[in-house]
Amino acid sequence: MAKFSLLILPGDGIGPEVMVEVRKIIDWFMSNRGLDFDVTEDLVGGAAYDAHGTPLHDDTMVKALDVDAVLLGAVGGPKYDDLDFSRKPERGLLRLRKEMDLYSNLRPAQCFDALADFSSLKPEVVSGLDIMIVRELTSGIYFGEPRGIITEGNERVGINTQRYTESEIERVARSAFELARRRDNRVCSMEKANVMESGVLWRETVDKIHQAEYSDVELSHMYADAGAMQLCRWPKQFDVIVTDNLFGDILSDTAAMLTGSLGMLPSASLGAPMENGRPKALYEPVHGSAPDITGQGKANPIACILSFAMALRYSFDEGAEADRLEQSIENVLSKGARTHDLLGEEGITPLSTSKMGDAIVDALTESL
Repeated sequence: MAKFSLLILPGDGIGPEVMVEVRKIIDWFMSNRGLDFDVTEDLVGGAAYDAHGTPLHDDTMVKALDVDAVLLGAVGGPKYDDLDFSRKPERGLLRLRKEMDLYSNLRPAQCFDALADFSSLKPEVVSGLDIMIVRELTSGIYFGEPRGIITEGNERVGINTQRYTESEIERVARSAFELARRRDNRVCSMEKANVMESGVLWRETVDKIHQAEYSDVELSHMYADAGAMQLCRWPKQFDVIVTDNLFGDILSDTAAMLTGSLGMLPSASLGAPMENGRPKALYEPVHGSAPDITGQGKANPIACILSFAMALRYSFDEGAEADRLEQSIENVLSKGARTHDLLGEEGITPLSTSKMGDAIVDALTESL
């Protein structure tokens, strides 16, 4: 079996704590399923700044470009609030995304049946929810020029430019269509073609790629504001949603809260295929560094573990093992195991970060 290289960047706050639990999962797969991982670990964010005076050392960047996948914990914390903008922990993550050219951000919104009551929506609306938002990550209004704050006459004016090229739209559309082929074979593309020229180009380009290369995939279009409403009304109507950077930022956060806890949400950022055919990839939980609970054993490791499940599926072509891991998590939750962020009933004793990791390992063993 092929050997996979994985760079782990625990980062700051609860990042190192949840990553310890991921290492348990990796060790289990190596011992029990014959998977072979070459795992290295390095620093990012505040931890890198403390050691090197920069949020991402050049040597670490070289490692990230050389491995099959990068798994990151979290970056940031109040300790670094007064740093110059260029040295803030978040700049390390942004550099990774930029230099790895990770243009396709995958944000799943999956609601385990055992946690349906944690959503602000009715259980029947979210139970069994499994959708994927594909957000373009390296262009659009966050990067377009001109931008800035200027003075016109006697007042200041803020300027940001929404800009997309056809090739930028084409590559993220292909990413969404390829993903849909591995799921329920449906894509909904969201933009604002009714009021934005960039939206017109987006819709025309997605249509062109669909007709030329992915006619077997069902394609629909929806204005992004209507999409936000439909996510809250009946989210299970969607399979894969593809959209631009700004709308993807908003829509993925909307979808994230349908599941009830940020501690359950993984993500993947994918780039162009490397020589081995696998995409450049960075996986990370959606939650932040949570400095208020750091070191207390209260962090939920499931989002980070699910991020590793995404790596199994999209970087290592081990979809069946990803399914095994996700089902093991479902089994643990269905038996009532909860971390501090998932306490909804009185009388439940929460599991520590470490105990939740142990419970998932035990469930994996039971799956054999």
